[in-house]
Amino acid sequence: MPRILVTGAGGQLGTELVAALRDRFGPEAVLATDLRDPEEWSSSVGPAQAVDCLDKEALSQAASSHNTTVVYHLAAILSAAGEARPELAYQVNLGGLMNVLGIAKDQGLKVFVPSSIAVFGPGTPPDPAPQDTIMRPTSMYGITKVAGELLADFYHKRFGVDVRGVRYPGLISYTAPPGGGTTDYAVEIFHEAVRHGRYTCFLEPDTRMDMMYMPDALDAALGVMDADPEGLVHRNAYNVTAMQFTPAEIAEEIKKHIPDFEIEYDPDPVRQAIADSWPDRLDDQAARDEWGWEHQYDLARMVEDMLENLSP
Repeated sequence: MPRILVTGAGGQLGTELVAALRDRFGPEAVLATDLRDPEEWSSSVGPAQAVDCLDKEALSQAASSHNTTVVYHLAAILSAAGEARPELAYQVNLGGLMNVLGIAKDQGLKVFVPSSIAVFGPGTPPDPAPQDTIMRPTSMYGITKVAGELLADFYHKRFGVDVRGVRYPGLISYTAPPGGGTTDYAVEIFHEAVRHGRYTCFLEPDTRMDMMYMPDALDAALGVMDADPEGLVHRNAYNVTAMQFTPAEIAEEIKKHIPDFEIEYDPDPVRQAIADSWPDRLDDQAARDEWGWEHQYDLARMVEDMLENLSP
């Protein structure tokens, strides 16, 4: 039975991954950590503590005290937030990862590190973006994710660390608020539709982006970690995808359930530029072939489930 430590446990992905891991392995098996006090973010039963991933000694002590065997390293500064504070994004996204990989090397831990569609840039084939292709991102977040993939490769090849990961598209969930990403509109739109019946989108109406509903994102994280290591060729950077849509298309799907819903557009130049630099769709055939990845949610099913869970 694994003993698991999660960094960034108070974030959008961390909140639901901690709950999924505790359902699977038991509450006491999963130590949830985040930079903030657990009283601000921890709602499930199980151990939780405030740990800064940039404090290697504190992180190492937490891993050792918990008898950790697996780390899900989710702590990161996301794309839009990273453009506002690029130095912090560099420090957290790469410094934190270096600490986790060093601790994993010393303590013999298995590691999950999520990457992102943000590793790609304008020179990447957009539809679909191949598993192996040019990566010249234009955002600080994307730069740190490319470097993170290379660091994970290095620690696996040089020190034998069993590190794995997936390249997520935009993630959508109803449990936790978005954390400063370019695809946050696809979460905000549901909250505003339910509460106010209208939404002002920070992207152009025809901006097509690759997206994934949180249940599929959790399945991807658990699936790649469960996989036989002998079959993992692209072990720490698998493209995974589920659906692609524009703000106008998701608005039309919401109107099927809330007919009076209205959407307006006020594009934010920074986030629009980031979105325009990313591919429309990822080619995830390698993940499907090498460890059996498959998604369950399309746009219609996701919208129905989101509104059902958010409605009074």
